Amino acid sequence: MNQGGTGNFTVMLQRWQSGDREALDELVPVVYTELQRLARAQLQRDVGASLQPTELVAEAYLKLVDVDSVDWQCRAHFHSMAARVMRQILVQRYRRRSAERHGGKQVMVTLASQQAGAEPPSLSLYALDVALTELENLDPRQAEIVILKFFGGLTTAEIATTLDLSEPTIKREWAAARLWLFDALHEQHR
Repeated sequence: MNQGGTGNFTVMLQRWQSGDREALDELVPVVYTELQRLARAQLQRDVGASLQPTELVAEAYLKLVDVDSVDWQCRAHFHSMAARVMRQILVQRYRRRSAERHGGKQVMVTLASQQAGAEPPSLSLYALDVALTELENLDPRQAEIVILKFFGGLTTAEIATTLDLSEPTIKREWAAARLWLFDALHEQHR
C-alpha cells in the first residue's frame, strides 16, 4: 500500500468509516492491489493450492468491507485484519476439503520463504493453525508477526513499519517464533 503513503491510507480509512463514499472509491483499487499481492505471496506457500489468488482476494475483500463494526485505525490495523481474514479463509477451506474427503490429503504449506535450490519442509495448514493459536495465547506479538509474514506475505521491513517496531526486533521475534512453532509442530507429530 505504498500508493499515497501510510498516512493517506489511514485518512482514507477514517473518511470511509465516517460515511464518505468517495473515500471508499479511492480505497478500492489500493486495497485490491494490496490484497492481490498478499494472496499471491500466501498461495505460493500452499503446496497444491486449489484456490486462485483472485478467489482469495474476492473472499477476503468481501469479509473486510462487510466489517462495519471495525474501527479502522490505520494501515497496520488493516494489514493485521487482512492477514487474519486470509488465514481464516484458508483454514476453513482446508477443513471443508478434509471433511469432504474424510481423512483425505492434507493441505501442506511451507513456513519459510523459498530460496534458490532449497526445498523448504512442508507442514499441514491445520497443524500450523493449531500451533499458531497456541502461540497467540503465549506471545501475541510473535503470533502477529507470524500472521503478517506468513498469511499476509509482508516483508520484514513492512512488518516493522506496520507494527511500529525496528527491523532487528522483527527479525529476532520472527526467529524466536519460528523456533517455537517448529518445536510445537514437532511435538504434535509425536
